Amino acid sequence: MSDNFVLDVTRIREKVQERMDQGPSTRSYGPDVAQVVAILNDVVATGVVCWTRYTRDAICASGGDRAQVAAEFREHAAQEMRHALWAAERVSQLGGAPDPDPMTVAAYAHIDHTIQDSGELRQVLRDNLLAERVVIEAYREILQWLGDRDPTTRRLLESILQEEEEHADDILDLLGH
Repeated sequence: MSDNFVLDVTRIREKVQERMDQGPSTRSYGPDVAQVVAILNDVVATGVVCWTRYTRDAICASGGDRAQVAAEFREHAAQEMRHALWAAERVSQLGGAPDPDPMTVAAYAHIDHTIQDSGELRQVLRDNLLAERVVIEAYREILQWLGDRDPTTRRLLESILQEEEEHADDILDLLGH
């Protein structure tokens, strides 16, 4: 086995010119594009639902730690919307149609938009920690399925996952753990 690597740019040019209309989804793209688009649209939906949850909870937070919790939730909300936008942009790059439609978002998100009756701050924090943990596990499973077949989507999801793990850590700090 030789360690010499020779890049055949002529062959690559010929190969990509055959499918110029398919954007980044060339013949060498590993996973099923439609399945990746569907998964990413679930990520879009999850980001939108997380954004609405954190926004609502930042506004409705009450109790002694209200200011600190509301500030943290506003930051999380902004990051969640950014996650949804990143995933939507990747859907578009892959030739799909991003689906942030409020009528379908709730059905495809990895978490629900539960409204708490109690409004008790510790319970709101625990509910958001639970939601973050569900999202973290879902994204880990997606990354495991994706493997190395789409490095761009993988890096995107890894960036989102890192921030979701930071959200869970922030909530644990707010709970005093």
